[in-house]
Amino acid sequence: MNANPETKKTARLAGLLFLLWIVSGFYDMFYVSPKIFVSGDVVASAQNILKYETLFRTGIFSGLITSTIWVLLVWVFYQLFRNVNERYSNLLVAFVVVQVPVAFVKAGLSMATVLTLKGEILQSFELAQRQDLAMAFLKINDYSVLALELFWGLWLFPLAILVYQSAFIPRFLGVWLIINGIVYVLLSFTSIVIPGYKDIVFTVGMPAMFGELVLMLWLLIKGTRDKRGHE
Repeated sequence: MNANPETKKTARLAGLLFLLWIVSGFYDMFYVSPKIFVSGDVVASAQNILKYETLFRTGIFSGLITSTIWVLLVWVFYQLFRNVNERYSNLLVAFVVVQVPVAFVKAGLSMATVLTLKGEILQSFELAQRQDLAMAFLKINDYSVLALELFWGLWLFPLAILVYQSAFIPRFLGVWLIINGIVYVLLSFTSIVIPGYKDIVFTVGMPAMFGELVLMLWLLIKGTRDKRGHE
């Protein structure tokens, strides 16, 4: 199918939302978490949460913003691809929306962490007990991410098929996204079943995980192929 101007506009909107989604997610991953958490030191991590409480709370809020942007992004993707294949477009939406409730649970656990450390709840517990419990909340968050990695891969499969079938986006991006999705699924599997191999899968699969970034740049800069490019 040839891409009309409206399709190009929708594709660029998807690229913009994709960029905002990535930036929002990276804020917590690469800015907040390194300042807060000290590997293997529960006490230092707990102290940092209290010391940088506002920063920690912005990380919680950014997670909710990330999920909101993702819902908007997948809605725009649905508008972009529904004429390509409506079945896979619906599947794409389903794989994303099913993850949204987990974001609210994670935010609740993170807020409970702050309140526990400040002694605003569980006041009868000793400080060391509250610290251990707060870290347990955060560990639950970490384990939920391991489960979510499965869906981070699954949503890329219908997206990859839609990109491949669309003809107004280069097909190699569809192939790249398939591999990207497989890496996420393998990461989820190894993290849960054989955690000793997770680092190996991550290292080997890292190049494939740039597929989403490349798609975002294509949509943001190019939008869609023009008629001549399509031919």
